Amino acid sequence: MIDLIFNLSRCIPRRSLQATILFVSVSTQLPATENERPNVIIILADDMGFSDAGCYGSEIETPNLDQLAHDGLKFTNFYNTARCWPTRASLLTGFYAQQVHRDSFDGRGGGNKGVRPAWAPLLPVRLKDAGYRSYHSGKWHLDSDPMSTGFDQSYQLLDDNRHFRPARHNLNGKALPAETPESTYYATTAMTDYLLRFLSEHERDHAEQPFFGYLAFIAPHFPLQARQETIDKYAKHYSVGWDQVRAARLAKQHELGMNATSVLPDYEPEIGPPYDFPDAISQLGPGEVNRELPWEQLTPTQKNSQASKMAIHAAMVDSIDEEVGRVVDWLKQNKQFDNTLLLFLSDNGASAEIMIRGDGHDPKAAPGSSASYLCLGPGWSRAANTPFRRHKTWVHEGGISTPLIAHWPKGFSADGKRDKPAHVASIVPTILDLAGLPTKPDASDSGPSAFSGQSLASVMTGNVQPEAEASIWWLHENNKALRKGNFKVVKAADEEWQLYDLSADRIEAQDLLLEQPERLKQMVSEWEKLRVQYQKDAQIPRP
Repeated sequence: MIDLIFNLSRCIPRRSLQATILFVSVSTQLPATENERPNVIIILADDMGFSDAGCYGSEIETPNLDQLAHDGLKFTNFYNTARCWPTRASLLTGFYAQQVHRDSFDGRGGGNKGVRPAWAPLLPVRLKDAGYRSYHSGKWHLDSDPMSTGFDQSYQLLDDNRHFRPARHNLNGKALPAETPESTYYATTAMTDYLLRFLSEHERDHAEQPFFGYLAFIAPHFPLQARQETIDKYAKHYSVGWDQVRAARLAKQHELGMNATSVLPDYEPEIGPPYDFPDAISQLGPGEVNRELPWEQLTPTQKNSQASKMAIHAAMVDSIDEEVGRVVDWLKQNKQFDNTLLLFLSDNGASAEIMIRGDGHDPKAAPGSSASYLCLGPGWSRAANTPFRRHKTWVHEGGISTPLIAHWPKGFSADGKRDKPAHVASIVPTILDLAGLPTKPDASDSGPSAFSGQSLASVMTGNVQPEAEASIWWLHENNKALRKGNFKVVKAADEEWQLYDLSADRIEAQDLLLEQPERLKQMVSEWEKLRVQYQKDAQIPRP
């Protein structure tokens, strides 16, 4: 995933050119014994845009992700839920978040405070039947806690307002001291440190068992904060503006054979942050821009401020890649690389949000330092989501499209990209498939008889079997969508339903409502039918 490589000397561990990203897939000949089953590592970024890795079009240096994509698989039509906590619920249960009370649903509760029913255990619980031990490091943003949901060890960062010196974090359920002002702690590195510590202890004490690792970064989620030496690497790169960056990313995506669009969608100046915080805009000063606008319309002050913000975002993505390289290095050194499934993805599209939380924002502090609190905003979010429209929280392609890289030398060969549409709910049944476990929930769970996602094992190994095209369904903050085959209906909360043919119009520019009204009617009807079914699932008593 990288196209442009910069030379850099770092004070953090040296980057490997082969990193492993996690996950998902399965050979059709599943392992028979515990020590033959693949290890699995999921690496989840937070608010990383579809095009932010080099192998998806970016100019940001991501050699480890790029190498994993080159030697493994790259999915081009993979989807999340448009928001952090619903994606995490879907990723680890195999159900839509609404089914398991982790996204608000028809006034019946849920959302980030919702509690999953007992029939929807997390993946580590299901993997125990195949002898796996499970390890978590990073963000949680689920109900309950890692240690009571099947993980054997966990480093949990509870403070997502600080990438430096967190005030709240714990180890295996016990509070750790707050980091001091003198600390060199940086969250992206610390999370990797703990995961590698857990895996090293696993090799020492449980080498006969397979492992599942879940590394959940908070980067590049706001506040935009990164090490200064990494920011400096990109300091002059983004003064060209987001118009040129979008165009360059689109051109690279064409070289990579990734999409069918030849143009970029127009800016939508009416689309700003999904939530309005006028006080934050005021505190951030005259350099802030809270609308999608052509770069030429910005003032010199705004251009300087905005270019600085994107340099920090790029540094955060760069740091993620650095840590992916450390994971790969550990796997190689411990002879686990060939039989480890790595999957890398993001929880939603890049974010247009602008707000100030935590310790507030010091306008005199260096941008990207611990005393600053900056957000990416709509202009750069649009660039990060190239070529798509809109942002995190919307269910247009920009809000729900995630990179997905899958790498497993022992399970499948490097063989390019996969265009089949799929959803994060497919990850659980895929991993269960590869672990030799049933790919349907146990009837004794008292929940739905099937996961909402389908196993991607045959897709990953290239042994694709003919099957009915499954619909993919979305609902978040009253934004609604359904994809069936190449067609998608989508409705923002305050807009009418629209119909797009994504095989020719992935940027959702040509509404087919007038040309194909019957298709739109049928797909909206299917969306509603599925809503009724998922509402019934959400009402299943919690045994």
